[in-house]
Amino acid sequence: MIRGKDMALSLLAVGTAAVAGYVLHSEQSAARTSRSKANLGARVIESEDIPDDAIVVDASAQRLGEIPGARRALDRAIRHGAHEEWEHITLERDGAWSVVDSIRQTLPYYDADGDEYNGVYVRYNDRIVVLDAIGWAHLEEPIP
Repeated sequence: MIRGKDMALSLLAVGTAAVAGYVLHSEQSAARTSRSKANLGARVIESEDIPDDAIVVDASAQRLGEIPGARRALDRAIRHGAHEEWEHITLERDGAWSVVDSIRQTLPYYDADGDEYNGVYVRYNDRIVVLDAIGWAHLEEPIP
């Protein structure tokens, strides 16, 4: 009879630990799945590389200033002379990928069909900078 009680207590302990682990994992997954990231990239280009049908926005434009991280990405590209590489700003918070929508929907976003760059073309003093963004979310479970 003692063996039966010992077995029952062992199973109870294992079951309790399994339930606690599941609850902790579920809480962590919920926290992670609500987080998204946006990566804003900016790159300095030559004036002759502006596509003919692209609209160039001035760096002082109010709509540009309302996008989190946009001015910081532009400033970083200018400061580092980013001709060969993109300078990146990563935003990591709830709803961060709405920044991608803002750039593509509230500014004249150029969708390239050739060798040009996708993004918003910005006049920054006497230079031209291309600003673009991508966003993603960490999903713990596959989307059905």
